[in-house]
Amino acid sequence: MRAKIFGMSSWGTVSIVFRHDLILSEDRSTERERSRGFVVISFHRELTTENCLMDRIATLNEILTENPKDAFARYGLAMEYSKQGDFDRALAEFSILLENHPDYTAGYFMAAQTLARSERKDDAKKMLSDGIASARRTGNLHAQSEMEAMLGELG
Repeated sequence: MRAKIFGMSSWGTVSIVFRHDLILSEDRSTERERSRGFVVISFHRELTTENCLMDRIATLNEILTENPKDAFARYGLAMEYSKQGDFDRALAEFSILLENHPDYTAGYFMAAQTLARSERKDDAKKMLSDGIASARRTGNLHAQSEMEAMLGELG
């Protein structure tokens, strides 16, 4: 099944576009997307089994093989690795993401959370400081306040 990342919220909901003849459920398409032959689905929480996790990782890796600088796919892959507790792989993906997209503010916040979960508090603080600077550059006040709060919690 071929898929392409369509969009992602700033905090992690991934939407994928499938050809309409491949999937007919979870239709969240706009009229414009349907008229172009696509169906948009969200799979942030719907797919929860281990097989689905591996399918998501495989799909995201396939997308990244075609376009290594795809920010949505890179972020999604980092999030999948983080969710399964594979912190080293997650952090490697966040690093690639932020190297190619230094203003991808959500990447800093989620990387900092991953660092904190892996008991790397000082690295998490540095990531949050970098993320706060990114949020200021991009005018993302919500992300800035979230990261400032986490920074305060870390001490």
